[in-house]
Amino acid sequence: MVKKRILVTGGAGYVGTALLPRLLEAGHEVTVFDNLMQGGNQLLSFFRNKNFHFVNGDVTIKGDLETAVKEKDIIIHLAAIVGFPACKNNPELATSVNVGGTQNLIDVTTPEQVIFYGSTGSNYGKVTDICTEESPLNPLSLYGETKTQAEHMLMARGNVVAYRFATAFGVSPRLRLDLLINDFTNKCLRDGYLVVYEKNYMRTFIHVSDMAAAFMLAVNNVDKMVNNVYNIGDDTMNYSKEEICNMVSEKTNGFIHFEEIGSDADKRNYVVSYDKVRALGFRTQVSIEDGIDEIIKALNVIDFINPYVNIKRGL
Repeated sequence: MVKKRILVTGGAGYVGTALLPRLLEAGHEVTVFDNLMQGGNQLLSFFRNKNFHFVNGDVTIKGDLETAVKEKDIIIHLAAIVGFPACKNNPELATSVNVGGTQNLIDVTTPEQVIFYGSTGSNYGKVTDICTEESPLNPLSLYGETKTQAEHMLMARGNVVAYRFATAFGVSPRLRLDLLINDFTNKCLRDGYLVVYEKNYMRTFIHVSDMAAAFMLAVNNVDKMVNNVYNIGDDTMNYSKEEICNMVSEKTNGFIHFEEIGSDADKRNYVVSYDKVRALGFRTQVSIEDGIDEIIKALNVIDFINPYVNIKRGL
């Protein structure tokens, strides 16, 4: 194994903190570049590793990136405003980070530096046929639009591997509860019930640890994979929202109400083929059932008390 110098933008986030242990265990020199908008406690355990470095910076500031990318072999570009709700709530920031930040990265890197890009299946939108990497992209949200634009920009640059990930789930050091399976599980545990619209809409899923494994595949197979887009997930993980709800309900005893009147703001509905990455030997390892069990365990130790409240429990 050749030791590589790797920069992870957005490395303090949900996927980044699942990926860092694998990179460090493989002996690579890893630098996280992050503005810590979601905090930094999730990185504390990595500082004892001599191969771990941290740069507090923002992808929207070109000078920050220009310094950070120097002498790096690989840049794993994860920095983004992620998800439909977050982008809708702050569209200017979403565009600035997802598109502008990517353009800054392109501007400050040399052609020899390889970029791995964390793109998304949201680029497909609502599709009737099975999605392959050659399917037309028809994003339905600002999130999908910005990620599609950034992907096009990077592929035009070249020396890039782009991953269109399935919908993530599971626990990482920087937990997200806005993701569909995590969200459904949390609501069933917290409220005891869940209201779901458009139960027949299909989505494909991947555990966050399998997302990390996919990046390791690229690190170890750069020459074979470069200048390609890959759907990242597993054909066995294409499910309807109703099927997901039934699994969540069984494990949480939560009541599910499938609402026939009204609609979900998230209109994504697609089934994805993963033949291209399967040909490289990639298989996901964590099932949805195991992921739900993991989320339930984690939620039992998470404190949802407002940290700014003046009244403390036990007093």
